[in-house]
Amino acid sequence: MAAELRPWLAPSATGPVTTTVRLPGSKSMTARALILAALADGSSVIEAPLEARDTTLMSAGLRALGVAVDTSAGDRWLVEPGPLRGPARVDVGLAGTIMRFLPPVAGLAEGTVEFDGDPHARKRPMGPILDALRSLGVRVEASPTGGLPLTVHGAGQVEGGEAVVDASGSSQFVSGLLLSAARFSKGLTLRHAGPPVPSAPHLRMTTHMLRAAGAVVDESVPDVWVVEPGPLRGRTWTIEPDLSGALPFFAAAMVTGGAVTLAGWPAASWQPVERLAELLTAFGAEVTRPAGGLTVRGTGTLRGVTADLSEVSEMTPVLAALAALADGPSELRGVEHIRGHETDRIAALAAELTKLGAGVTEFRDGLRIEPRPLRGASFETYADHRMAHAAAVVGLSVPGVRLTDVGCTSKTLPEFPELWAGLAARS
Repeated sequence: MAAELRPWLAPSATGPVTTTVRLPGSKSMTARALILAALADGSSVIEAPLEARDTTLMSAGLRALGVAVDTSAGDRWLVEPGPLRGPARVDVGLAGTIMRFLPPVAGLAEGTVEFDGDPHARKRPMGPILDALRSLGVRVEASPTGGLPLTVHGAGQVEGGEAVVDASGSSQFVSGLLLSAARFSKGLTLRHAGPPVPSAPHLRMTTHMLRAAGAVVDESVPDVWVVEPGPLRGRTWTIEPDLSGALPFFAAAMVTGGAVTLAGWPAASWQPVERLAELLTAFGAEVTRPAGGLTVRGTGTLRGVTADLSEVSEMTPVLAALAALADGPSELRGVEHIRGHETDRIAALAAELTKLGAGVTEFRDGLRIEPRPLRGASFETYADHRMAHAAAVVGLSVPGVRLTDVGCTSKTLPEFPELWAGLAARS
């Protein structure tokens, strides 16, 4: 069920925001660790995971398939693999990771596994990964639109072999297949055919984590991934703080001329920190990496940018909010695929930023944003946590921005309203 709507007045800052924040783990890393742990040949520990709606539903889905997932300790989850079996029902919520990562796992189960989720989840694209699964011998029944609700008739094994997928709509189509591929009888040779795959850092995270679990992965040929059949090892996964989740807090430093440090940042990361640093620097911030942290400092200037966001598309809503507050126009392009995210993020950003007074031109693959005097207004969040983050960032400097639903932030950071209010109160 969708969360109850919680209208919320975004707090405004009265001065620079200067603080250190400790945030939960990466959603992307937590989801991948859960899948790899469930398919491993022994128990695993997931340290500092994200505990939020998406990962709670992922854990529940794995339990329904016969995996023991103990989340009672909060910051240290235990995963004990078991025989995968149906019948089972999986609630995906609105999570792309669940709807794309779990059907290949269900193909390995013995029995039927039914998938459904929030109303908008039925609109999110699934066709390419389901077609690839069918080509590998998995029997899948989908809705007339090719997506949810769907049923996977697991046969206890997936032969594997070769498959082709058009992953231009989501890198998760590739990641979902690769994460289970070592357990396919013949492994998997997966070829992408179509426009460029977005969110390349997420694909690199997938292959890095597969190798860390003992899989043999060859990605030396562009748009081709080869995973050899073999066991996955149980191990301890230590999850990094969520970089996308930290972005609104970094943006707060930029908007107010303050400084925000994300505590616990690793010296070496599997997330696209270099690309984010380039983008925030272009907007006018200073980005440094003190020991055990990542700091973004506002310089008093917020510049417009022209940027290809295809590698960091998840960050588009907050970067669009910064663009609306900048001193010149911005063009944010290369993100056509985010029209298939929790909502059509391009259309939603165009509508809501226009409502606040910005000049917005909508392209097929992005937005041109021309800063104008902004005003408070009701900001529709579309059950999308990133839209809520964008509204909160604008609200720091524009009084009267009212989010129709702040509860949607529970998808990845249930504490967001309290953390954000505390941040503004300390300005």
